[in-house]
Amino acid sequence: MATAYALAAPRNLLKIAIVGHVDHGKSTLVGRLLNDTDSLPAGKVEAVAEMCTRRGMPFEWAFVTDALRAERDQGITIDASHIRFSDAVRDYVLIDAPGHREFLKNMISGAAGCDAALVVIDADEGVREQSRRHGYLLHLLGVRQIAVAVTKMDTVDFDAVRFGRIESDFRRLLEELGIELSAIVPVSGRDGDNIATRSAKTPWYHGPTVLEAAAAFEPMPEPVELPLRIPVQDVYKFDTRRIIAGRVESGRISVGDEIVFSPSNHVVKVKSLEGWNKESPIPFAEAGEPVGITLEDQVFVERGELISHVAQAPMETNVFRARLFWLGDAPLAAGKRYTLKLGTIEAVVTVEKVERVVDTADLVAANTDAVPRDAVADVILRSSSMLALDPASVNPRTGRFVLADGYDIVGGGLIDMDGYPDQRALITQRATNITSVENTVTDQMRMARNGHRGGVLWFTGLSGAGKSTLAVELERRLFQKGYQVYVLDGDNLRGGLNANLGFTPEDRAENIRRVGEVAALFARAGFVVLTAFISPYRTDRERARDAVGNDKFHEVYVSASLDVCEGRDPKGLYGRARAGEIADFTGISAPYEAPEACEVELNTGKLDVPESMEKLVAYVEKHFPYSGDD
Repeated sequence: MATAYALAAPRNLLKIAIVGHVDHGKSTLVGRLLNDTDSLPAGKVEAVAEMCTRRGMPFEWAFVTDALRAERDQGITIDASHIRFSDAVRDYVLIDAPGHREFLKNMISGAAGCDAALVVIDADEGVREQSRRHGYLLHLLGVRQIAVAVTKMDTVDFDAVRFGRIESDFRRLLEELGIELSAIVPVSGRDGDNIATRSAKTPWYHGPTVLEAAAAFEPMPEPVELPLRIPVQDVYKFDTRRIIAGRVESGRISVGDEIVFSPSNHVVKVKSLEGWNKESPIPFAEAGEPVGITLEDQVFVERGELISHVAQAPMETNVFRARLFWLGDAPLAAGKRYTLKLGTIEAVVTVEKVERVVDTADLVAANTDAVPRDAVADVILRSSSMLALDPASVNPRTGRFVLADGYDIVGGGLIDMDGYPDQRALITQRATNITSVENTVTDQMRMARNGHRGGVLWFTGLSGAGKSTLAVELERRLFQKGYQVYVLDGDNLRGGLNANLGFTPEDRAENIRRVGEVAALFARAGFVVLTAFISPYRTDRERARDAVGNDKFHEVYVSASLDVCEGRDPKGLYGRARAGEIADFTGISAPYEAPEACEVELNTGKLDVPESMEKLVAYVEKHFPYSGDD
């Protein structure tokens, strides 16, 4: 009859990272596991025994796996050692990753891409801060199969209560990260208790041995079922052919497929596929395989583009939220710039905001402006160029990144697009054969007729800040003075032109794109246009500025605080958002990006309507002077 720990189906290779705090016994456990499964080369144990005798020290199983002399001298693992062994179930690669905080980068490189992880915790010391860091790191690296070996149980007399306390602490940590612990095993590396064979010293334990826990891990399948993603590594020219080279990170590509390169958005068909070490072209390539691609039509493509099928393209954006682990000596802080490495692309990004920092020692989140070394943080990063990417929850292969400062890797993490729109549709022009109509009525003629120049005052701010109130009152006053003026308000446009749009991040971005184009047309007609929209994304407002023209666009930031706006709540929207009735509500469950530099700022938490009007009318009269009859 099968037990709860029935062994998984065989496969060629399974990679397991062995991680844990320094001196918690990782290398000892691995050495003993290799010995007890008859996986050591002949004479290895004898050689280690002779070395230990020569040095006047007891036999140490860790020396079986330590690869560097510096490790034997200092008693710590510096680099990640890759050890192969086999049992009756499958072949394994054990990555013995360093546990000391000074070598966390080595631990990350060792654990990246593993199928599973075995976390080693000293029975006497229990769950340490570094153990919690390792749990977070494994979460960020996408490792979801985790078992724990509580080592050195002989030092606590195989105390079941002590073991249970450690199990409870670490299981709670993983549950908060959304990871289910597959097994936790009490072991002693010195004597091999519960490593390859069950120990009589733990009659209270009924779970698997370490070897059985390893055999129960499922191999991580290549993500063939995910959408196609191929980062372009290079473009080669052979004879008359241009071959685009890359590795299929997910999905499958076939001859004849229609593909799109992002973020350039070139759409072409695949003419042929070349396989490495293949004498003839291949019909398709799948996840995990390198491939060379020729196209039916030649388009300009360069390293860093991301290949996908047209129907399942990645998101395009220049801003995203990220959960990262910080390894830099200098704190990460808002305003600092780093090099983002994502697939094969490198781009300069600026830390726009540090939303929160999580203390891995106690899992408490704090609001702070700086991220210290070895901390986990939620940040917002803005790129200097458009990026093609996926949220890590959708496709881990294209949803992970690293940050570099010069030549040093200083952080890495997962991409989260929650609350931010896919900008692909906003920057892709689908219409062709377009010829602009040249007006015979010039701007100067309209200015002479209207008595003033045209332009846009773009009111932005949180719901309840007072944008519509100020815009409508300003329209009344300017109209009385003789101005050709009109208000474009969010609710009014959503009843007609934008009635087909909802409130997803993508729909909100498209809403503002349309408003910007309409405002630009009104401004060219000589009107002073007043727009009253939350317009939460800075990129959307910049796009509107580009449509109108920088000389005609004037951003008015109505900067009432969230507390002030929520206290007013004129439409009851904040209350509904807090109750979960409205999704993606700005300021509550969706971001608002305040202007970095605006032409006018009005804090309506401090200014009343007459005071705000005095400032606004004075600004309009300065920048849109009226020369007509009063």
